[in-house]
Amino acid sequence: MYRWCGSLLLLAATSLAAQQEMKMPMNMSGHAANFAEAIEMHATSGTSAEPNSTPAPMMMTMRGNWMLMFHANAFVADTQQTSPRGGDKFFSTNWFMPMAQRRLGPGQLTLRAMFSLEPATVTQRQYPLLFQQGETAYGKPIVDGQHPHDFVMELAALCDWQLGEKTLLTFYAAPVGDPAIGPTAYPHRASALENPVGTLGHHQEDSTHIADDVITAGLTHGIVRIEASGFHGREPNEHRWQVQQGAIDSWSTRLTVQPGQNWSGQYSYGRIHSPEQLAPTEDQERMTASVMYNRPLGEGAKGNWASTLAWGRTRALQDGVIQNSYLLESTLRFAVKNYVWTRMENVDRTTELLLGENPEPPGFEEEPAGRVQAYTFGYDRDVDVLPHLRTALGAQVTTYTVGSRLRPVYGSDPVGVVVFLRIRAVGKGQR
Repeated sequence: MYRWCGSLLLLAATSLAAQQEMKMPMNMSGHAANFAEAIEMHATSGTSAEPNSTPAPMMMTMRGNWMLMFHANAFVADTQQTSPRGGDKFFSTNWFMPMAQRRLGPGQLTLRAMFSLEPATVTQRQYPLLFQQGETAYGKPIVDGQHPHDFVMELAALCDWQLGEKTLLTFYAAPVGDPAIGPTAYPHRASALENPVGTLGHHQEDSTHIADDVITAGLTHGIVRIEASGFHGREPNEHRWQVQQGAIDSWSTRLTVQPGQNWSGQYSYGRIHSPEQLAPTEDQERMTASVMYNRPLGEGAKGNWASTLAWGRTRALQDGVIQNSYLLESTLRFAVKNYVWTRMENVDRTTELLLGENPEPPGFEEEPAGRVQAYTFGYDRDVDVLPHLRTALGAQVTTYTVGSRLRPVYGSDPVGVVVFLRIRAVGKGQR
């Protein structure tokens, strides 16, 4: 995989050196005029799409024929949870993404990396998140907790070629990256950008966003885009500082439609080979669908309203256990410095959650254990003190509605509270 990517980059660099005329690869305002331009900006995770009007806070500068960009979002948070299964913790969730672009003949070359310090800022390989399940650490399942991201979240090369006025062909290669399945992953989508913690539906909707050995091809015409990906299906383990490669053994496909500047919708389907370390013989089928809406408010970037409605469904091919997740989240920025948001989820949970981190007893068979509803409301306000950094102080509260089978373990009315400091990179003139 590394050799293939190196050959691609060498070929691209040779072709670039031969180019005599270079054009600016993206709009310096950070906004896309149409679907093809939004794709070429590549400001989301992997090759996913948000509405064309979605703001993309970042630092940007030109160096010769190259446009250099830097995105970053970080939270320093403290969480307190009720319930016998709740926990308290001081931690940080964060990511930062350098990117470089330049013209490549009739198209464009993008080199992008994404890193996270969460292996150091989230101790014991998880932070408390009631009712979360998925992935493992040190041979035990992670339950009631969210795993940190790997230090290397993405290393990718993207090549876009204009085949016509309305037609764009895209190739994506990444030793670590995001295949064409699901909506834009929660850490990067505008509707979730103020929320410091993961979604309960993460492992039904967008958990593949740090997959290994990803290759994607996409074709865009007008407002429609179709993509197909191959990737390694195993989810990361506790070795979060390493790049954990493997054979391309899983696949996915995604259809995206952008009917207007403020709308984006996608449907995706994938077959994932052996995603869980503790169930190596179990493959998974995954389907997702989502609709995103973004609306700029006022002139001069005084406000913005971003919303996502998403559904994810996984089916274990070995035993047929199905888990659905439903999400509605929305973030409103108003009066320049103020943000309010909500996240509402309705998710299926299984009996593995009842075991906690205990090993499965002999004869155990996973089965549905009921649904959980989570309702989050939050507010923060920018208190900027440093140039090019948008800093905010905020808090959010989450209440849960628990099914009868889970109530004896979790109690009837669990609550979680998070207070945090948020830091985000922004360019000159951006608000």
